[in-house]
Formats: sequence, structure tokens, C-alpha cells
Amino acid sequence: MPEALKAPLVVEFPFTRSLGPVQSAFLTGLRERVVLGVRTTDGRTLVPPVEYDPVTADEIRDLVEIAPTGTVTTWAWNHAPRRGQPLSTPFAWVLVRLDGADTALLHALDAPGPDAVRTGMRVRIRWAAEPTGAITDIACFEPYDGEPEQPRGHSGEFADPLTGIVAHARLDYTYSPGRAQSAYIHALSERRIVGERCPSCRKVYVPPRGACPTCGVATAEQVQVGPRGTVTTFCIVNIKASHTANLDIDVPYVYAHIALDGADLALHARIGGIPYDQVRMGLRVEPVWTEGARFPDHYRPTGEPDADYETYKELL
Repeated sequence: MPEALKAPLVVEFPFTRSLGPVQSAFLTGLRERVVLGVRTTDGRTLVPPVEYDPVTADEIRDLVEIAPTGTVTTWAWNHAPRRGQPLSTPFAWVLVRLDGADTALLHALDAPGPDAVRTGMRVRIRWAAEPTGAITDIACFEPYDGEPEQPRGHSGEFADPLTGIVAHARLDYTYSPGRAQSAYIHALSERRIVGERCPSCRKVYVPPRGACPTCGVATAEQVQVGPRGTVTTFCIVNIKASHTANLDIDVPYVYAHIALDGADLALHARIGGIPYDQVRMGLRVEPVWTEGARFPDHYRPTGEPDADYETYKELL
């Protein structure tokens, strides 16, 4: 049996959002090396600030400056920092209740080791060298044994406030498709398409899932299907995937669900070799392989008559 596959994968995208008056003031304040909290209707001060009182749900905008010094309320040691984290050397994740605040702020503490960190220790903000108006303007916290620093009483009003931010989200992970899909991928490298048959309902699933989603029993019997199939449903794509190096395709183009001959589950793939406005339900298609590819690049019309709706209506 072929070895189960695994591969490192990355999901990454920029997230653009506008800022309301409270978050705008908070992030603009960090750019100016000022920490702002918001006062609730019962007199508590929240840092980071929120726009609505968590108890009463009332809108709150009473901004108040908070000291850059505080106390660690709890912590955890990070012995192996990952890409994009505040520090490249081992550090502690800490919750810090800044002086004058009633809630704690999560950030990094630069410390020589876990023995140097404790609940109740005093810390101070270390500011980034070039603040931009982001939480990273707090480079980290550092141990502090001086007197509590006093805020300057900033009003929260700024001449050039931030109105929006772009946050870059990224997730690195290792994916293993498991036994069934590893066999499916190995077969694709040989230009074969295989599924697995349920021993109970006898349906053939492509790609295989290792178990029948209808009967809940394991599948093991391998069945070769296709390579030809029928378009069941489709959509026309009008947004170019400009940031995807392996999908540099002019728009519009068509992605479709294709019921391969012998399969009881439709898979999705791109349709080529035909104008986008001529793709239709029932169109008979076949895979097109490019040199060295491990999977079909796209599907194209076979020239056969369209399939009758009754033959694929259960696979929509």
C-alpha cells in the first residue's frame, strides 16, 4: 500500500477593515506611544478598549489614558517562537494589567528564561522603534522595578487619526490526506482516477473519503472511474486570482462539478477548450493533463452528445 502523504500548507490573506472611533483612537494612540482605555458605565477601565459595554451593551466612548507600566496576572513560556511572533528568541506570553486598567492586555514579555517570570511581576512597555499604528507598536513588555509611570492625561483626540488597517492573516500547517486520499493522489500521478466503493450502499466516492458519509462504514474497495464525465452544475468566475501563482487564468472562466463515469459523487474542476458562455449542464468532458502534472489541468468537451438530465440529476 502506498505511503500516506503529507505536505506543508499555508493559508494567507490580507484582511482590510475600517476602524470605529474607539479602535481608531487606540491604534492612533499606540502610534503616538500613548495607551488608551475606555471607561464603562460602572466605572471600570478596559484595555484594550471596546466599543460596547460588555455588561450593559451600551455604546461607550469615554477614552482615558493608561500608564505604560503594569503587573503580570498570568503567563506561559514560549520556548520556540514562530514566524510573525513578537520576538524571535524564547519569550513569555503574558497578560498584563496596566496601571489604571481593570482588564489585562495580552502581549509578549522579553525575559531571559521562565525562571525570571512570575505572576505579580512588574513590567513596562518597550515601544517599537518605528510605530505605525498597530498593536505591534508595543514591541513587547520588559521587566521593570521602578515607580509606576503616570499617564499624561491624553484626551484621545488626534490631528491625524487612523481610519482603517490591513491585517495580514497567515496559518502554517502540515496536512496529511490519509490513506484513501493518498491512494487517490498516487493514482492521479499515473493519470488514473480512482474512488472507493461503500460495502453497504455500493456508492463510489471520488475523491474517496475513507468512509461512506451515508452509511458511516469504512471503504476499502478501490474502483477506477472516468476519465470522462458530465458537467452537473457550474459557475462563471469573474475575479482574477492575481495572487495565486498556479492559477494565472484570464477571466471569465468556468469551474464546474463533474460527475465522472462510474462515480456517485461529483468533483469540481475548471472547464477549458470552450467559450465560457457555452458551458452547460450535461456537457460531456474529459481531463487534460499537462507535462509533469500530478492532476488534470482542466476538463474539455469530448464532442459527445450532452448527457440526459435523468442520468445525473441525483449528483447535482
